[in-house]
Amino acid sequence: MSRKDSRGMFANVLGQLEQPAVAPVAKPTTSPHLLKVAAGVRQIQEKGEVLDRLLKDGDHIVEVDPDDVAPSSIPDRFDGAYDDAAIDEIAASIKERGQIVPGLIRPHRGNGLPYQIVFGRRRLAAAKALGLKFRAIVRELSDEEAIVFQGEENANRNDLSFIEKCAFALSQEQAGYRRDVICASLATGKSHVSEMLRIATAIPRDVLLAIGSSPEIGRRRWIDFADAFARRQDGAARIKQSLGQDKAAAEKDRFAIALGALKAEAAPAAAQSAVTEIRANGFLLATVSYAKTGPKLSFTKAVPASFVDFLNARMEALHSEFVQSTQRSSKG
Repeated sequence: MSRKDSRGMFANVLGQLEQPAVAPVAKPTTSPHLLKVAAGVRQIQEKGEVLDRLLKDGDHIVEVDPDDVAPSSIPDRFDGAYDDAAIDEIAASIKERGQIVPGLIRPHRGNGLPYQIVFGRRRLAAAKALGLKFRAIVRELSDEEAIVFQGEENANRNDLSFIEKCAFALSQEQAGYRRDVICASLATGKSHVSEMLRIATAIPRDVLLAIGSSPEIGRRRWIDFADAFARRQDGAARIKQSLGQDKAAAEKDRFAIALGALKAEAAPAAAQSAVTEIRANGFLLATVSYAKTGPKLSFTKAVPASFVDFLNARMEALHSEFVQSTQRSSKG
């Protein structure tokens, strides 16, 4: 079975196990055996193409004390990815089946620790929480090589959200890495990296952390968010206030809440009041709003479609009448 096919099979197994239960609550939805299989599958899914390549190159796996491994100099995920709740599932899998997939570390002289993590931070945190040794490949790597391996391993698993990649790119630039290194770590081109840097620069990191990784939010919506943020001088304060009122919101909803806070009451009061009502026999038929892009006519729901068709059929004649009237006025 090919690697691609096996991944698909594992994804199907997980998808079936994670479907909402349709049976009565009193009955178990999955067998203990299947739950054990799922725990192992989730570990296997952590294995990426980069790790395969390292193992094929002949690198050996060693076991080290988690306390001997220093953190990466540049984080790739947001802080919430390493809290207790985020590593519980990996810790449960390692406790049940052992650490199936090794991490990657490199010799390190800083902080008095012999090693530094390159990738596998969640597995390292889980091993530490369980009081177990951390299984990893040790390889001599320069700073640039380490950052490329770190980013490439996440990119191959599509493991980082779009905004986490943006923040990762900005952290690298602020640390002095060359643009080609940043591109290699994210497996993308210079124009895409430039766009990601613009987004991460436009939105303060504390605001991004307050919103969260937002895995379901892609490039276009973050561009819209950055544009909206740039138009509001009080953007950060409005976002934090709105999110503070709903701390239990999911990350997808937190993004929507933050964007809504930026766009609420965005138009000047003068522009909002520049609306004309069109009435007939006391009933409101339509409103005309005036904006920089031009006037906009909006019919109310009470207006039947037949009336709109009637008006549309006579629009050319009405426009001609208007032009003639304007010409007569100018001559007079």
